[in-house]
Amino acid sequence: MPYIANSQKEKVEKGLAPIQFAEMSDAGCFNFAVHQLIAQYISQNKESYQTYNDIVGALDCAKMEIYRRLVSDYEDRKIVQNGDVAPYAK
Repeated sequence: MPYIANSQKEKVEKGLAPIQFAEMSDAGCFNFAVHQLIAQYISQNKESYQTYNDIVGALDCAKMEIYRRLVSDYEDRKIVQNGDVAPYAK
């Protein structure tokens, strides 16, 4: 759990519906906002292995999709720009 200042927590909490990303000035605030969304999901569902599995699965799939669509493309552009690294360089 990110331990951010109360003033930052209040800004994130005010912005959760809808999320105001401008209020998230750093990774800690973003992490806190994700935890708040998870807490809302848990409060709307019974506490169970299934609920926790839903959360972990959604986070894992979101992570993989971000990597597949954004990070991978970024890394490919950087390889072209800066050259590849061993042992992958041809």
